[in-house]
Amino acid sequence: MLKKRKTEVHALGHISMSAHKARRVIDQIRGRSYEETLMILEVMPYQASCPILKMVFYAGANASYTMGSNKTNLIISKAEVNEGTAVKKFKPRARGRSYPIKRPTCHISIVVKNISLDEYIETITWLKKPRWKNKDTNRIYHDMDSSGGVWDKK
Repeated sequence: MLKKRKTEVHALGHISMSAHKARRVIDQIRGRSYEETLMILEVMPYQASCPILKMVFYAGANASYTMGSNKTNLIISKAEVNEGTAVKKFKPRARGRSYPIKRPTCHISIVVKNISLDEYIETITWLKKPRWKNKDTNRIYHDMDSSGGVWDKK
């Protein structure tokens, strides 16, 4: 019997930055190896590279802890950025007016996959009779017609 093994681990994060700025960085690291991703993110000049670098570290730590895998065998299988809620503030302006300020946030999801593990595990199951069944048990069958319940009424 084949049993599916967990080969993917994910890390989720929320940062206060527009999703457009974070997508520029995420598009560069999608599909690359873990070590190559760390090198790329350290030298990128964008503001979004620092929080995304932390998220990749978290995903690698999750993979090494839960699956016991080596970090050299990891690849970034899925990386996506979704828009979050916008924090709305009002800034006072001249003559008693106010000006709305929207500070965008985004949700980052990074999935790391171990390429050295097989996806399926072969398990052996022995077909045994269940021990909880007793041979001397008397089974009582209830018929709805003779029980005097709702079904007897015509």
